[in-house]
Amino acid sequence: MANVSIEPRGGLQSSFDAYERPIRIRNYKLGCILAGTFMPLGASVDILVYGQETMWQWLPMRFATSGVLVILWLILHLRPETRFYRAVGIMAMFVPVICMCLMIYSKDGAVSPYYAALNLVMLGSAIVMRWPLLDSVIILLLTLIAYGTAGLAHGRITDWGTFYNNVYFLILTGVIIVAGTWQYNGVRRSEFELRSRLDQNREELERTNQKLREMDEVKSRFFANISHELRTPLTLLIAPLEAMLNPKPKSDAEQKELLETMHGNSMRLLKLINDLLDLVRLESGRVEVKERRVEVKEFVEGIGTAVRAMAKDKRIRLETHVDPSLGAAKLDSEKLERISLNLLFNAMKFTAAGGKVEFNATRDGNWLEFDIRDTGMGIDPAQLPHIFDRFWQGDTSSQRKFQGMGIGLALVKELAEAQGGTVKATSEVGRGTTMSVRLPYVEAPEGEVEEPEHAVETKDVEAESNGSTQEWISSLYRRAELFPAITSLQASLRPIETGVGRSRKPKLLIADDEPDMLRFLKGQLSANFEVLEAVDGLQAVDKAAQFLPDIILSDMMMPEKDGLQVCRELRERVSTRSIPIVLLTARADEKTKMDCLQAGASDFLGKPFSLTEVSVRLKNLVDSHLYQRELSVQKQQLEAALEQVKETEVLMVRNEKLAALGRMSAGLIHEINNPLNYASQGLHLLGQVTEMLPEEERADFADTLKDVHDGVKRVARIISDLRGFTRMTHETTQVFVFRPVAETVLRFFSHEWKDGISAEINVPEGLEIRGDSNQIVQVLVNLVQNAIDAMRTKKYADGESPLISISAAPAGSKVMVTLRDNGPGISEEIRSKVFDPFFTTKDVGSGMGLGLSICHRIVSEHGGRIDVRSQPGLFTEFELEFPSPDARGAFE
Repeated sequence: MANVSIEPRGGLQSSFDAYERPIRIRNYKLGCILAGTFMPLGASVDILVYGQETMWQWLPMRFATSGVLVILWLILHLRPETRFYRAVGIMAMFVPVICMCLMIYSKDGAVSPYYAALNLVMLGSAIVMRWPLLDSVIILLLTLIAYGTAGLAHGRITDWGTFYNNVYFLILTGVIIVAGTWQYNGVRRSEFELRSRLDQNREELERTNQKLREMDEVKSRFFANISHELRTPLTLLIAPLEAMLNPKPKSDAEQKELLETMHGNSMRLLKLINDLLDLVRLESGRVEVKERRVEVKEFVEGIGTAVRAMAKDKRIRLETHVDPSLGAAKLDSEKLERISLNLLFNAMKFTAAGGKVEFNATRDGNWLEFDIRDTGMGIDPAQLPHIFDRFWQGDTSSQRKFQGMGIGLALVKELAEAQGGTVKATSEVGRGTTMSVRLPYVEAPEGEVEEPEHAVETKDVEAESNGSTQEWISSLYRRAELFPAITSLQASLRPIETGVGRSRKPKLLIADDEPDMLRFLKGQLSANFEVLEAVDGLQAVDKAAQFLPDIILSDMMMPEKDGLQVCRELRERVSTRSIPIVLLTARADEKTKMDCLQAGASDFLGKPFSLTEVSVRLKNLVDSHLYQRELSVQKQQLEAALEQVKETEVLMVRNEKLAALGRMSAGLIHEINNPLNYASQGLHLLGQVTEMLPEEERADFADTLKDVHDGVKRVARIISDLRGFTRMTHETTQVFVFRPVAETVLRFFSHEWKDGISAEINVPEGLEIRGDSNQIVQVLVNLVQNAIDAMRTKKYADGESPLISISAAPAGSKVMVTLRDNGPGISEEIRSKVFDPFFTTKDVGSGMGLGLSICHRIVSEHGGRIDVRSQPGLFTEFELEFPSPDARGAFE
């Protein structure tokens, strides 16, 4: 269903026509298609009623009618926005009527049976095209005129009965169509009106629902803010009282600090309550304006004197200017004082140190104008229309830098309006804001008693108590108005920690943007903790990462980052993940509790809280954290010990294997050496017999004897290499030539080269390495054996064969040795584990997984390193880095 919008009664018809327009155009196009299709098909009726000759005579006319209908369809399709679409629709119906009337004229005239076609055209078009009432009447009249004209033009009417019959049924059909069209359009219009009202009601409900949601959000923000603004000073009243009631003795300085904290927060609470009560009175209209004689210049200068100390504390220059033409005026000084103080405190709150605030009073005809200008941060133009709304705040997040309830400017506006005045704001972001209050200017008669000054005085409570109770309460209220909820510049400075870690106490990080709360908690908890301070969430995260405290106590609502974000960021860091965090919150609802726990808080406390409860919870969490830390340390020690045990086991297995191999080799060498000596002696004797052989046999005999002699020498060399390999030495500072070592290693696997495995050595002659040659042989033997085992599992393509390559080259103070094979390679997930003890990919019984671990240990003992690179399916390459002979000093 299309959406429609209701209009005033006079515009309902036009809205209905606009709504029906696309529907009618669609219907008119359908009528053109039906009429254009069936008009040529009517030739079948012509041939049956009048014969073939007449059919051929009328057929061009029928096709011409279809052509015109096609043109009308194109107009409606290509130009649906045309203003004359209804006229095009009437033409789409009237063209077939003209065609039928021409047929009536050319044959039987008024008594032609084709009058029935006119009935069909009118009825069919009414059903398909859904004419408006006026169009239906026009179509009926046009059809009757066309029929009458055709009948009269044919000739004299002889059968008046048939003519009357035809006209009667044409008129009857037309009247039924007109009545049906009227009824249909009435129903359509009623449906449209109901649907319009339904859409209007739905939009109204959506607007109302949106307003309710906004009101609910405002209510939630208001209760959250008022909860924070009420519970925080309440906490700083109750908690210091508990501390003073504690039997533990306190010095005079401590008691004075607690009393000052209680006094300041009681004034803050009183001002907040007074503002709320004034808003209620203003809303109910029960505010009485008490006009008295006020010297404007003295009033402005008195207000300036009252707030100058605060401006000085914030390093802000305060200036006051009064138009010399202003004298005494009739004003409500109490309300004007509240307006001025609210605007001045607001200006100083949003002006940075080094800025300027001006308080000016001028006259504009019959109006007295007070302007408070500042050079602060300014207000976004989109926010200016809302700043005087109740409970509105520019920043409603829990990370806002400036606290408040959003009632100060609303109170200013309503107090000004109660006196018949106005207030407006102009601002430029980054340049400052000007608040202008205009009040009616009525000069006070000279003889009228002047309002006594009270705005600038801050009297002692004991002195005031000598007067009446009412005067004391009024004075108390005035002093509360002069107590601003502005953090001093000194208190807002980020504290810098010095001497952290000198105490054996657990470290406690306290994060709170309220200077009184921060000072109170530090004073009460410093006996049991080494306290660190943070004045916002950003500093809390930085100090937690820097000092790693044993516990964190954080407010939930803070500038930069709120307590929840602090929790989340600390839980994401490995170094601070386990630190317990306790959140202080003024919100006590279930959602807030769940948000705290989901963010990673270990515990939370609602304001106002008991200091004893805070101390107990912090102690329990710190004790638990320290126990966990001890367990973590012990776990690390056990893991290190287990790793040492594994390394020791690897060394023992390695040494045992070498010792066993040495014992076996010694026996083999002893048993082989004697036969080798006999063989060498026999070869020597056979060499002497060569001269006794015939000349033609000497060459072959000498070649055979040489081959046998080379084989015996090869066996002797292998026995010598084996003897050196099994000798356990640890002379890692010796210098040796590397190429003979590589050749020795490959000789150990000479039987493998017969199986199609190739080996090559790319080592410069005379390249020297510092280390134990026997141990390096052991490393290379392990690597070559692993390469051979791996290559046996790979199926090589035609023209490719297994290949092992040993190469070496100097690289600065190191020598790089590379052993590469074209085997199946090593996958990435296995590559990081190949040097772990007891890690193996071979079948059970095929290896213990110690070979590469031993290689890693030997290379590390030589002051080098070993890495592996591989591409599965192509190659594996081990890179070994050893000290060169010139690197002795560095190695040792």
